[in-house]
Amino acid sequence: MDKLKKLLSSRSFIGSVISIIAIAAIAFIYFYPDAAQGNQLRQHDMQQGAAIGQEAKLFHEATGETTRWTNSLFGGMPTFQIAPSYPSDSLFSWLNTVFGLGLPNPANLLAMMMLGFFILLMSMKMRWYVALVGAIAYGFSSYFIIIIGAGHIWKFVVLAYVPPTIAGLILCYRGRLLAGAALTAIFSMLQISNNHVQMSYYFLFVMLGLAIAFLVKAIRKGTVRKWAVATAVLAAAGGLGVVANLPNLYNTYEYSKYTMRGGHSELNRSTGNPEATSGLDRDYITQYSYGASESFSLLIPNVKGGASNKPEKGQNNILSLSSLPQAKEMVSDGELSPQEARYLDFISQYFGEPEGTNGPVYVGALVCALFLLGCVIVKGPVKWALLVLTALSVLLALGRNCMWLTDLMIDYMPMYSKFRTVESILVIAEFTMPLLAAMTLQKLISGRDRWAEYRKPFIWCFGITAGICLLAAVAPGIFGSVITDGDRNIDSILSQQLLQQGYDQATAATFSLQNPRIYNAVESLRQSMISADALRSLLFIAAGAVTLLLFFYRKLSAAAAVLVCGVVVLTDLFSVNKRYLDTESFMPRQLAQADPFPLSDADRTILADTAANYRVMDIPRFWQAAPSYHHKTVGGYHAAKLTRFQDLIDTHLGNFLNGSQTDADWEVLNMLNARYIIDPTGAPLFNPEAFGNAWLVDSVAFVDGADAEMAALSVIQPRTAAVADRSFASSIKLPAPTQPGDTIFETSYAPNRLTYHVSAAGPALAVFSEVYFPWGWHATVDGKPADISRVNYLLRAVNIPAGSHTVEMWFDPKSLHTTTTAATISIILIYLIAAAALAMALKGRKPSGNNDETGSVD
Repeated sequence: MDKLKKLLSSRSFIGSVISIIAIAAIAFIYFYPDAAQGNQLRQHDMQQGAAIGQEAKLFHEATGETTRWTNSLFGGMPTFQIAPSYPSDSLFSWLNTVFGLGLPNPANLLAMMMLGFFILLMSMKMRWYVALVGAIAYGFSSYFIIIIGAGHIWKFVVLAYVPPTIAGLILCYRGRLLAGAALTAIFSMLQISNNHVQMSYYFLFVMLGLAIAFLVKAIRKGTVRKWAVATAVLAAAGGLGVVANLPNLYNTYEYSKYTMRGGHSELNRSTGNPEATSGLDRDYITQYSYGASESFSLLIPNVKGGASNKPEKGQNNILSLSSLPQAKEMVSDGELSPQEARYLDFISQYFGEPEGTNGPVYVGALVCALFLLGCVIVKGPVKWALLVLTALSVLLALGRNCMWLTDLMIDYMPMYSKFRTVESILVIAEFTMPLLAAMTLQKLISGRDRWAEYRKPFIWCFGITAGICLLAAVAPGIFGSVITDGDRNIDSILSQQLLQQGYDQATAATFSLQNPRIYNAVESLRQSMISADALRSLLFIAAGAVTLLLFFYRKLSAAAAVLVCGVVVLTDLFSVNKRYLDTESFMPRQLAQADPFPLSDADRTILADTAANYRVMDIPRFWQAAPSYHHKTVGGYHAAKLTRFQDLIDTHLGNFLNGSQTDADWEVLNMLNARYIIDPTGAPLFNPEAFGNAWLVDSVAFVDGADAEMAALSVIQPRTAAVADRSFASSIKLPAPTQPGDTIFETSYAPNRLTYHVSAAGPALAVFSEVYFPWGWHATVDGKPADISRVNYLLRAVNIPAGSHTVEMWFDPKSLHTTTTAATISIILIYLIAAAALAMALKGRKPSGNNDETGSVD
């Protein structure tokens, strides 16, 4: 009890309590008044998730059962990557609420991000006020706020749980094995459960880098054996976190083998493709790449104009140059006519890479200066690991703009080719830079008497960052031209439109970049954005430098100096983030919870048809998620669609999108039971030729390989004949010719269970308008197990004996049950380890191991 009282009265404990209160208050204030009023964001990605998950959601509400299959997009696919949830998840999901400090959404998310980093820094034995400032710097890194607005909540929460996972690594290598194992197991479990494998994968690089750094220290100290023990403990703890999520991980892994993420089409047309990899194509992997000079956004947020759009009231509003105050001043000063100024409506503020962005990756001006200083004054292998990881992150984020390195990673780094949007690897820099900056602060306040040693690197490092900002302020052109190819493309399109409307060439040129006044206006506005932000960053660097100088000259205490630096960092990042996510981004709860996809006239017409279970081909919105909210669709949106369905799109369905469809394409659409087609004008067209849910065929032809099977679809009449790969010859029996009285029809439908009635004079082969998946689906004929085979490249088929029968199919992978049992056992073990670590901490017992408790950041 005395030890508990001593702990509760210690400066560290009191400081931690103060920090947690501050974290909660700062997170709440950032989202005030919206968090307090219950206002909500209607993020684009969340809307997409709601659309493709609507069928499963309604099914769960009606039955209480969770379906692992949905027919709402791409003709049908597993739900393993559509809001996955498993029974074992409920054993630890409550921890998300605790870690969010009970705050309303989304303030709880921001609190989670800061709290996790605070735990990491405290595990490194930093002073509580240094840990608080570091937590603020990490939590307010601009990308994290931006992805809240974009709706990438899974990604955000994973990034919030990464630092405390690494805190477990730090504790283990410092000898606190039980506490480290508990933290690693708990937070790896929570991290993985939020199902953003890409982010977890990136931070394996960080953990590997830190493990190597501690190995170097162990070699120097002759404690390699203890390092090996700590590494084994970490591996076991991480393994428990993995097993705790086994239902999701295993089924996702098995599912990925049949998706675009897991490999390429079996069709030979992909052979010899220079873009092909073991995962996604190179051009798809590098589609979102950072520009070389855009990397300076870590220091100057508007170095490429900031963002191309911003979430506002449930919409992504384009940020054009016309919305800048300086643009309005140009009109009032006569530099542009009102007509010329209208051209600026079409020109984005962002002038970086062509894909556009919701905002830059900005870690803070003072954070950059402290990071650079840390590269000089912080010693030891951990510093070098953070430096190397930062450089690697920045280079890999360049993607197509640093293809030699990207190719190396794609070709030789396991799993790297499974992920796209390479610029998101900058999350590593967003972790390593605040971490080394915090280590630098800790070093500085612990060495007030070493000012003579620190003075020269202090002046150089703060001078370099300030000098870059000053140079950018007076010469913004150093980062390259602010007029992009994208601007010229827009210019060309607008000019063509004016010419088509009857304007002559001279007039069209007046409202384009060919007009010197417009060209100069665009150039001036964009350069002024760079200059203003460069000057802004310079002022924050200067404020931090003055604060630290006052500390060294004994005008401020260590705590006061660090907390003033914290105010500088918070003011800087807080105001930048408000550009990309502010109260204008929120909607009142009633509006946010309203139907996000109101019915169109076409939807009403289609939904009035309740005669059968059918699909819809929405040509204008084929690649969008929205149609899946109301219909079972042929198209849709998902980053991990089945490869075979993509093949069908490439070969046949895509022809409907460009208006070049053939009779064979129509037959493919008919076999997918597309009873309605929404044409390019938005009108619903009834397709009387759709085959229905199932039909009986007269014959089946066996062919060798995917190419032959796909080619046969352009030849056969799938209403009466089927084609199958020869590998299914043992499970498919040749049918007797169908008779006039032979019938098959669906008698009941659920996304994961289908029932049919069949009546046939002779042995029959039933083809079902359902996507074939190689595992998880079961079938019976009159209760007796039956094989499900694949025909017509994509569909299911079942042999039916002569007579009248009931056919049932249901989706229930056995792996779900075995992995759930394993996960439950793992979760219980994690809680037992955490309880043991807590008990040991309360008793004040020192664990065995390498007790490196010096508090050194080196």
